[in-house]
Amino acid sequence: MKSAFPNISSIAYEGPQSKNPLAFKHYNPEEIVEGKTLREHLRFAVVYWHTFRGTGSDPFGAGTMQRPWDDGSNSVKNAQKRARVAFEFIQKLGAPYYCWHDRDVAPEGKTLAESNKNFDAVAEVLQEEQERTGVKLLWGTANLFSNPRFVHGASTSCNADVFAFAAAQVKKAMEVTHELGGEGYTFWGGREGYMTLLNTDMKREQEHLAKLLHLAVGYKKQIGFKGQFYIEPKPKEPTKHQYDSDAAACLNFLREYDLLPHFKLNIETNHATLAGHTMQHELETAGAAGALGSIDANTGDELLGWDTDQFPTNIYLTTYTMLSVLKYGGFTTGGVNFDAKVRRESFEPIDLFYAHIGGMDAFARGLKIAAAIRKDGRLAEFVKQRYASWDTGIGAKIESGKASLKEIEAYILKQGEVTPNTSGRQEYLENLINEFI
Repeated sequence: MKSAFPNISSIAYEGPQSKNPLAFKHYNPEEIVEGKTLREHLRFAVVYWHTFRGTGSDPFGAGTMQRPWDDGSNSVKNAQKRARVAFEFIQKLGAPYYCWHDRDVAPEGKTLAESNKNFDAVAEVLQEEQERTGVKLLWGTANLFSNPRFVHGASTSCNADVFAFAAAQVKKAMEVTHELGGEGYTFWGGREGYMTLLNTDMKREQEHLAKLLHLAVGYKKQIGFKGQFYIEPKPKEPTKHQYDSDAAACLNFLREYDLLPHFKLNIETNHATLAGHTMQHELETAGAAGALGSIDANTGDELLGWDTDQFPTNIYLTTYTMLSVLKYGGFTTGGVNFDAKVRRESFEPIDLFYAHIGGMDAFARGLKIAAAIRKDGRLAEFVKQRYASWDTGIGAKIESGKASLKEIEAYILKQGEVTPNTSGRQEYLENLINEFI
């Protein structure tokens, strides 16, 4: 097939002094940080939906993207051609992984059987391209939100037939993910929530959502799929309230329905923002529960209160993100998935390269800065000393469960007044971070 990017060679690392916009300044995939290469640490993935299916349309205008390889049809042949273009891009970029929704890669048919047939036809090309390039599937997922049948949700729909359709679609998406060697499978509840409680049985809907997840867990064992399951939190859009609203809500849901052993979380920056949190807050919430699995790397515009899915270029954001990721052991089956799209005004194919290069460089810098902060040790030592009173004496007895309320009362009566033992020194710590950035 004719090259879709004939004037672009493989993106190389040229170092911080390079002025070449089609080169990495900071992402050297073979560079060693904390005992692993940057490639192993970051496990970059390119998304199929925004990168190869995004049109640049918005509520006020039609699509703007120039994609000369795409004939605009909904045919299997066009989808297969698009798949080969996708792998040319990913290979030239040097990303080791990609991710998809089922309806991104193959057109939906008039029936589920036709959709599955289309999916298989394109999956054959995906398999060929994976073998040709060495690019691997980080995770797959099913689109259970675009089709009008999901207007009231998928597994949380008031219609049992819609639940059944969604379950069948998940089954097929899991099978294809397994066949392609996917390292994970993600559940994002696009419409698993409500617009008004006046017509909603919340308890029943959440029970149905849990039912679908338990069915998936059972089928995963049946087909021998070893990949990690993920839940992706998001508070709203397109519903007013989604049941997977943030990391804490997801963890509570998974615990309540005995699903936590089978799932980790896929945390997205822009979703954290919409939930009123920082990315680091969501990562720490997931990490403390042993449930930090993967991230969707993007950012939002603080002046716009919706999911803008911009590419991450803020070094503070990537540094704080990687501080938390490294703290909890790094990625295993997960990675840094660029769930991000070029701006509507950035409509030329080359802009896809500029965007991904910038994001990869930003995360490479964030990783190296985070590692330097950890090696320096002052931040970790400050936190350790701040909680030192819990390491001995009454603090240690309380943590170990060996102190009763009566004993604690006797201790504090003997102590008399209590005063804060140390300053929080937020300004000092922010200055410390600035030393490295």
